[in-house]
Amino acid sequence: MIASPDGKYMTPQEYLEWEEHQDIKYEYINGEVFAMTGGTIPHTSIALNLASALKSHLRGGSCRAFMADAKVGVSENGPFHYPDVVVSCDERDRQAIKFIQYPCLIVEVLSLSTEAYDRGRKFTQYRRIETLQEYVLIDAEKVSLDCFRLNDKGIWELHPYEEGDEVNLTSVDFHFPISLVYEDVLFAI
Repeated sequence: MIASPDGKYMTPQEYLEWEEHQDIKYEYINGEVFAMTGGTIPHTSIALNLASALKSHLRGGSCRAFMADAKVGVSENGPFHYPDVVVSCDERDRQAIKFIQYPCLIVEVLSLSTEAYDRGRKFTQYRRIETLQEYVLIDAEKVSLDCFRLNDKGIWELHPYEEGDEVNLTSVDFHFPISLVYEDVLFAI
């Protein structure tokens, strides 16, 4: 993620209107915009594998899965992020055009340059979403998936998964072998 070079602060509405005319995606945080950089082939494959499986799993129900180009607004005023995969089961998102605001599941595929931010500050922002039940971080360099799940006491619990494990996403009642997200993924040697 790279900050906008002109350093101009924007209102949320200015950002939403401005971004529609840009050639690349920008995230919006506290009045600043940040250009989204491209990911690696493993990163893209992992996101596509999970998004495809979720779409099939959710077919015919009230939930919808989205990937990379679906913007999530933590509130009407931002911040606005582009998670790798997002699922909303909320009726209020059925007619969404510019951004999803009521997701139950958000997934980020980690890269070396974004891992600390995805685990820290971005997760802090996402936790403000009242409908969010699970936040998943998937490693793009080795078989590893961390699922943070909100328990009935309002505490986020970590559920780590490694090679050979079956992943359980309770927010969408989806069980799958971790190998599903790593199908056709080659790791750097």
